Amino acid sequence: MSYNSPFTGNVVQPTDVSFRAVTLSANTQLEWPINGNATDDYAARIMNVTATTGGLSLYMPPANQTSVGNDAMIRNVGSNTFTVRTFGGNSTIITIAAGEAKYIYVTANPDVYGTWGNIAFGAGTSAADAASLAGAGLVANGSTLGQSHPAVSLIAGYTFAVSDRAQAYIWTGGTTTATLPATAVLGNNWFTLFKNNGTGTVTIGTTGGELFDGGVAKTFAPSESALIVCTGTNFITVGYGQSADFQFNVLTKPVTGGSYTLTPNEASNTIQFYTGTLSSNVIVTYPAAANLYIISNQTSAGGYTLTVTTGIVGSATAVIPSGGQATVICDGTNFLNANTVQAGATALSIVNGSAGSPAINFSSETNTGIYRPGAGRWGVSILGNLVLDTTASGVNVTGTGNFTSGISGGAF
Repeated sequence: MSYNSPFTGNVVQPTDVSFRAVTLSANTQLEWPINGNATDDYAARIMNVTATTGGLSLYMPPANQTSVGNDAMIRNVGSNTFTVRTFGGNSTIITIAAGEAKYIYVTANPDVYGTWGNIAFGAGTSAADAASLAGAGLVANGSTLGQSHPAVSLIAGYTFAVSDRAQAYIWTGGTTTATLPATAVLGNNWFTLFKNNGTGTVTIGTTGGELFDGGVAKTFAPSESALIVCTGTNFITVGYGQSADFQFNVLTKPVTGGSYTLTPNEASNTIQFYTGTLSSNVIVTYPAAANLYIISNQTSAGGYTLTVTTGIVGSATAVIPSGGQATVICDGTNFLNANTVQAGATALSIVNGSAGSPAINFSSETNTGIYRPGAGRWGVSILGNLVLDTTASGVNVTGTGNFTSGISGGAF
């Protein structure tokens, strides 16, 4: 609804009075100064308002008696906050604190209340309204914005969403899993905070095989935490805190044969399990960095081997037989046995092994060594062939023997 002059055809704006100082001592209803009437509580284009006490309100005139776009600048020059409301105090347009100035304007006028927009001009300078700007990660703190990371309890089986930006998720239960959505959904710069305050490991996986710190999932032991950031193509952690009580992370890596190169994130796991059915020998190349590894070969080898190396020419490698495990040291170039000397009383148990992959073998010839062919048997394998088989009843030798000093005892 608009008001037009019958003489010019232009819109008549009732608030022709440019300035007025208002002392607000009670809730006050304003009127439009139509036809120059300025004897009542009229609304002016610019009003300096002083509220004598807190909690008072200033009611704007009927919205349907003016044109859309009609406006007013209201400045609080007193020390008490007051509220500007629609006609009759029906609803709040804006609250104005001491020293603030707000610009309001009619955006729709179907009834006396209408719809009003507002812009904060601040105290002496132009400024956006903090409450209007506050969003994910931001909270209005008076006329300014502050950071906000609301704490939320993580639910088992939870899938993060776009709306989780800047949230601080806290897990307090046992072992569980969670899933990050596709990076294309979140986009570059989405982030959330996570802390494991529970009693078990929390594994956070990705969607569609996208990478999370170089792997498809990230594990958080109890008391570990991180800022999780989406780069638009993958996920990374910032400030990943490793627990002082749970310092060892576990890597489980499926292999089938051929060559593999570990990422720095994969190589950061002290305990490593290799799984899968081998169709050929496996060579795993590690970063050339000093570290201690406990490696378990849980593959179905079929006579094939698992070799770990730094890939540096001339460096020493380590071969772990199927079903076996080894504790090795990498000095940044070579893989070295971490158990060259056993101190004190100890018992050593090894896997059975096979003729092609003896339980105790040589790094330069892994199919030569000793193994257990079966129950109550101890065998020697040369180049994958059982040549000496010892049982409780005697010794069986494959091939001919050469005894330079003769043999005594028994019958042949």
